[in-house]
Amino acid sequence: MSVLIDTSAFYALLDSQDLSHDQADREWRDLLSYSGALVTSSYVVLETCALLQNRIGLDAVRCFHEEILPSVRIGWVDALTYGVGMTVLLAIGRRGLSLVDCVSFVVMERLGIKDVFTFDAHFKDRGFECRP
Repeated sequence: MSVLIDTSAFYALLDSQDLSHDQADREWRDLLSYSGALVTSSYVVLETCALLQNRIGLDAVRCFHEEILPSVRIGWVDALTYGVGMTVLLAIGRRGLSLVDCVSFVVMERLGIKDVFTFDAHFKDRGFECRP
């Protein structure tokens, strides 16, 4: 079984000032010994890099790239996945929901992933099992 990792989890893991940092750190350590695959999308990587660079700086981006991402399989978003994600976003029609989240929903459904490491309630709303 695989676990998708969301931007909110990556960010909490890398920002020691984040309120969820300790919880994210414990979950990450548990996941590193997990027998299934750790998965994310190229959109999540892009969003995480932008957020880290803007809020913390390039050292956090470097740490993410060199220390975190090597343990994660990146699913590269193609035109079809983007299109389905955009359709989901427009169909749901909620302002606070992002295209990145909708693409993650599509990736999870296509790969049969039920678990997600996230602090974003949108995943629970869509019926996924949120960790921690």
